[in-house]
Amino acid sequence: MKTPAPGRACGVVLVLLSLATLQTLRAQKNDIDIYSLTVDSRVSSRFAHTVVTSRVVNKASTLQEVTFQMELPKKAFITNFSMIIDGVTYPGNIKEKAAAQEQYSAAVERGESAGLVKATGRKTEQFQVSVSVAPAAKITFELVYEELLVRHLGAYELLLKVQPQQLVKHLQMDIYIFEPQGISFLETESTFMTNELAEALTTTQNKTKAHVRFRPTLSQQQKSPEQQQDTVLDGNFIVRYDVDRTVSGGSIQIENGYFVHYFAPEHLATIPKNVIFVIDKSGSMSGRKIQQTREALIKILGDLGPRDQFNLISFSGEATPWKPQLVAASAENVNAAKSYAAAIQARGGTNINDAILMAVQLLERANREELLPPGSVTLIILLTDGDPTVGETNPSEIQKNVQEAIDGQHSLFCLGFGFDVSYAFLEKLALDNGGLARRIYEDSDSALQLQDFYQEVANPLMTSVAFEYPSNTVEAVTQDAFRLFFKGSELVVAGKLRDQSPDVFSAKVRGQLHMENITFVTESRVAEQEEAFWSPRYIFHSFMERLWAYLTIQQLLEQTVSMPDAEKQALEARALNLSLSYSFVTPLTSMVITKPEGQEQSQVAEKPVENENRHRNVHSGHTLFRYHSVGGKASRVSGGSSADPVFSTRRGWRGQGPPGPLHPHLPYPPHRTPWRPTPPDVMPQTTMASPHHAPIQPPSVILPLPGRSVDRLCVDLKRSQGPTNLLSDPGQGIEVTGHYETEKGHFSWIEVTFEKPQLQVRASPEHVVVTRNRRSSAYKWKKTLYSVMPGLKMTMDKAGLLLLSSPDRVTIGLLSWDGPGAGLRLLLRDTDRFSSHINGTLGQFYQGVLWEPLAAADDSKRTLKVQGHDHSATRELKLDYQEGPPGTEISCWSVEL
Repeated sequence: MKTPAPGRACGVVLVLLSLATLQTLRAQKNDIDIYSLTVDSRVSSRFAHTVVTSRVVNKASTLQEVTFQMELPKKAFITNFSMIIDGVTYPGNIKEKAAAQEQYSAAVERGESAGLVKATGRKTEQFQVSVSVAPAAKITFELVYEELLVRHLGAYELLLKVQPQQLVKHLQMDIYIFEPQGISFLETESTFMTNELAEALTTTQNKTKAHVRFRPTLSQQQKSPEQQQDTVLDGNFIVRYDVDRTVSGGSIQIENGYFVHYFAPEHLATIPKNVIFVIDKSGSMSGRKIQQTREALIKILGDLGPRDQFNLISFSGEATPWKPQLVAASAENVNAAKSYAAAIQARGGTNINDAILMAVQLLERANREELLPPGSVTLIILLTDGDPTVGETNPSEIQKNVQEAIDGQHSLFCLGFGFDVSYAFLEKLALDNGGLARRIYEDSDSALQLQDFYQEVANPLMTSVAFEYPSNTVEAVTQDAFRLFFKGSELVVAGKLRDQSPDVFSAKVRGQLHMENITFVTESRVAEQEEAFWSPRYIFHSFMERLWAYLTIQQLLEQTVSMPDAEKQALEARALNLSLSYSFVTPLTSMVITKPEGQEQSQVAEKPVENENRHRNVHSGHTLFRYHSVGGKASRVSGGSSADPVFSTRRGWRGQGPPGPLHPHLPYPPHRTPWRPTPPDVMPQTTMASPHHAPIQPPSVILPLPGRSVDRLCVDLKRSQGPTNLLSDPGQGIEVTGHYETEKGHFSWIEVTFEKPQLQVRASPEHVVVTRNRRSSAYKWKKTLYSVMPGLKMTMDKAGLLLLSSPDRVTIGLLSWDGPGAGLRLLLRDTDRFSSHINGTLGQFYQGVLWEPLAAADDSKRTLKVQGHDHSATRELKLDYQEGPPGTEISCWSVEL
């Protein structure tokens, strides 16, 4: 009963199986066993068809209730669900919502959960079905869904959540990707993967195809030898990729009489923008919300371009502009705006109407006075966490006032902070005025969510984009006109080809750049395109027709938000017909799930919408199986170096495999040996402290130096003020900066920047923020992370060690240390790989370091010559934080800077 289904990329989350029990800690105690769990996801030209199959057996001697539970992407449409019990198939039937109302109402009256799909997170919805299973009986669950992957900040993203909560004998995930344009990069990331578990992950890739397979054995799934029945699989798995874009007019792909046109031209100059930030500072924004808003605003203001103009309006009961008119984004103005943003305090009511109208008036006045640069774009970005309570409070009147004032001249984007906000009101407000709405979730990364949204709209490349096709060639074309096109996104148009279409299909895309009109022309040979999509292993055939239907339904539903009732009904009727024709569970349809005779005769699955005040609590049933689609993990690095650093079972910083070239005569990490003054060429690495000594403290940084004469150098930063360039190596394409707080004895932040791949990692005591392609993600310390991207591997373990490594680069470690002198710590390995261009406060020690001979009178002191400067070095006891708490005492040469 497998049917086609696309999956989406920009946030595609397949969540598969998580097992819980009614009163016990382990699923096995209930004798309910998942003996097979498979995920088959085929992404053809951004359209994903995903099949999740779970096979379960009841090993108990009594009847057991089993609940299949899965989280799937919010943008996905379920297309099929079935249960096979003792060879009998019980299918789900998709009907018009009204037709399923009788069963729905009856279930509600019985106090049962009739809506089987509910919101569970930022990007996911949960599907859940319960069924009673007889002793020794086997049951197979199969769920199919489809989604179009959306390009977000330069990448498509498939996110899978993996939580079996028990060992599964046959667990396998296969992700097949086929992109005729060519795959430009593919990277993976996981919050549960370990170096051992990564052995179960393989990736194969050529120019147009990729296959990611994850198939762990039972032993690889085990958490530890002591916890043999517990699984380590618990977290997210992400696959990100993008495609080649050699044709400026986009790519037209054709399959089985349907076409799709993907348009995302590269190398266009950014259009200057005039942006007004409208910030809610009412009383409900007090506390963490306003703090995170200030933090995000300060970062966003710093990202304004030199040709941009901007202003700020803060509002509560009244609206107040920062400046009487827009100002240029000069360094002086941006710094002044940051100071203003930092001082915003939350109090008072919520006057949304006046705040937005004030923003429109500022833009209109600037336009009349010819203060807006020719060809520039005007944007209004509203952030609020509540309903209007002051001034005009009728949402319909506010929507009417704003639409009349903007009159199609500006674009309004609405960000709703938290779940108290009226999201439906903000969504209509944005869609009426050429923008979009986004919910900002109250969490530790709310500031990053705001910054991430801004990055989506920060770089407009084209305005008034229109797609043109020969009228005698196509029909039933989806939306073909767009107000704005932003860097890192993609415009998608799909349609049907007429029966007598020509051999060569041509198209034009017209639009406006900063100061000129532009027309892109592209063409595609129909026969060649049809032939390209005949690969049974990678392609779900006739997927393009389903892609067209999916996109059409999505756009029709979006249009209904802004339409009068009469037009809304016509649009809904079209969307309903398509939903039924292609078996999609949409907001207009329901799926009735039948069960064996003698049980509840049916349950109803409905597509949730972004409702007001919706909680994400999940109903906890009896023996619960959540199947979390385990996305294929990163490819195994071909020719991987055995010296890839990992965190050992001792929680130590060591090399995997034979010792590295730095200290061939000593093991790493060091052994404990008694300390005694000795020359540096035979200096032991560790020592036992005397019980009468004061507590040994860790140095600011421990530097392993190349060569055998000195093994490690302990550097204490005593006079560093403000942000400091710690390491900069153009040859390696690495830069490390940090802020060391001498009074606290640790770094308040450390930032590592790589040129290739372009990546920035900023660590603070709270979390790690990774920025890639202007997309930022936050990770909490002591959570596992495993990310493989072209040329770099990033891992973090439960001990709080984040490693950035590759076979030909210096390995950089960032450690959340909670021993003496708790805080952030920096670690280095493979320092012989630094180039001759290395510099910086710490980098200077890798440039021609000379040790003067030991003084006969005192062999515990030496002079170190570094780039013409003398530094006094003293042999001291220090605490080696590289071993993890409580640390290891070592003897090293200590230098103060």
